[in-house]
Amino acid sequence: MRLLYLCLGWLFVALGVVGAFLPVLPTTPFLLLAVACFARSSPRLEAWLMEHPKFGPPLKNWRREGAISRRAKIAAVTLMAASYALFWFGTSPPFWRAMLVAAVMIVPAVFVVTRPEPSS
Repeated sequence: MRLLYLCLGWLFVALGVVGAFLPVLPTTPFLLLAVACFARSSPRLEAWLMEHPKFGPPLKNWRREGAISRRAKIAAVTLMAASYALFWFGTSPPFWRAMLVAAVMIVPAVFVVTRPEPSS
């Protein structure tokens, strides 16, 4: 199991790094999954991610408080709205599909917005 968690951790790190450069792919959720996998397979790699200068602070905020910074919330919801606009205007979906996609996108947006902000 340790090897499986280690491989999954690296897969999630790779997806997180790609997400840092592609606006349609999130970074932090993949890095949260990577930290969880590394916690079960490699404390050294877990510590490396948690102490990373760029990615460490959001990971620590989430682990400590379940918190998301205001800047990250704004970015996430803005990108979700932009993605929906591209979907809407780019594909001209039927009404039922547009509502289904909106409902699926609203759930994570509400989740993100309702998380507390970091206290520090």
